[in-house]
Amino acid sequence: MRGCMWNYHPALLATPVPRYTSYPTAAEFSDKVGSADFAEAVSTATGDISLYVHIPFCDRICWYCGCNTAAANRARRLANYLDALHHEIALVADMLPAGARVRRIAFGGGSPNAISPVDFVRLMDQLTLRFPLEDPVVSIELDPRALTRDWEDVLKAVGTSHASLGVQTFVPELQAAIGRIQPTGMIAKAAGMLRKAGVKSLNFDLMYGLPGQSQDHVTSSLDLAQEFGADRVALFGYAHVPHLIPRQKQIDGSNLPNQDQRFAMAAQGYGHMVDAGYVPVGFDHFAAPTDPLAKAAQSGELRRNFQGFTDDPATTLIGLGASAISSFPTLLAQNEKHSGRYRAVLSAGQIPVALGKVRTVEDRRRGAIIEELLCRGRARVAQSTMDGAQRRLEPFRVAGLLEYSGGWLVIPDSALPYARSIAACFDPYRQDSARRFSSAV
Repeated sequence: MRGCMWNYHPALLATPVPRYTSYPTAAEFSDKVGSADFAEAVSTATGDISLYVHIPFCDRICWYCGCNTAAANRARRLANYLDALHHEIALVADMLPAGARVRRIAFGGGSPNAISPVDFVRLMDQLTLRFPLEDPVVSIELDPRALTRDWEDVLKAVGTSHASLGVQTFVPELQAAIGRIQPTGMIAKAAGMLRKAGVKSLNFDLMYGLPGQSQDHVTSSLDLAQEFGADRVALFGYAHVPHLIPRQKQIDGSNLPNQDQRFAMAAQGYGHMVDAGYVPVGFDHFAAPTDPLAKAAQSGELRRNFQGFTDDPATTLIGLGASAISSFPTLLAQNEKHSGRYRAVLSAGQIPVALGKVRTVEDRRRGAIIEELLCRGRARVAQSTMDGAQRRLEPFRVAGLLEYSGGWLVIPDSALPYARSIAACFDPYRQDSARRFSSAV
């Protein structure tokens, strides 16, 4: 198996690093960016743009989850949030210049299906009425436990072509250990429903590094994802940080795999998926050869945004909803995270941007290097930039995990697990990062 090609250098994975779904990362956001900066950026957003709509609620809260979400158990709170979201949609849409066209819409959370199918239709109607949609690709994240039969017709009606199921693991005892019990039959039913709804690209989110998990557990879950027709699989490493995410205190931290075992699980998963014919996207994502993500990876068009790896070529992503982040070539802007304060700002007729970061020319240059390394495993890097990162890169060079020649920095396939750590060497903001980010593997 190709996963066995990886050499294990624990010291080089010891420092937690960002996932780099943006650069600079959210750790550099400050309140120096506000609604005026956002409005100026939106006013220049011509051409193709993408929308991300955040629903910060779930039917049930899982113990492992670090997302900005709350239980959808109060009808009035949900209704008030959706009213505010509709208001934000109207305000932002009015700011767009005439030349903008929305080509993609992604719904995430939380769980978008924590709201009712009727409310989802109303939300989609508001987007259709307010924004200049042009045959957009519609994608949605879903919780199988709350995916009722009504959703099939709704997802089909709005033209949903991409969906992601939060599965994490198919193993019952592991599900119990992380507070997410969902029988295999439930997930199979959800996958079948989504296919009937017209979903062409179906992703399964899975995790390694769970309490009591073994390599065989990882393999069995990957096999079931394939059996249910997964076009994409994301195999994330669980980050246990109960000091930052209090709900994780319900998970038995004494039973977690150690770093050596985590690395072995990631390697096993990688080799297993490649042997099954999937195209690797980074070291922990996989796509069927016919899926657009695999084609983007093979053609050199793969990119990173707040949804992770993507084939979306748009340089502008507008986030809507509490905590949603917008990305423009010169600005990153995040909405108010607290849903109550988010509603209060919108009730006053204001855009709810609370944090952000102006992207300097140097930020964009370094961001391009980081994205190239993560998406293509190679990047053109000036000698002066290499010299500045030399001290941090040297241990990876000595271990044979990178090559630099003719102005090109290359990360070989055998060094894929170290890509984020190598990319972080070009991030001058990274200081004392161990308290703020997840394990590199």
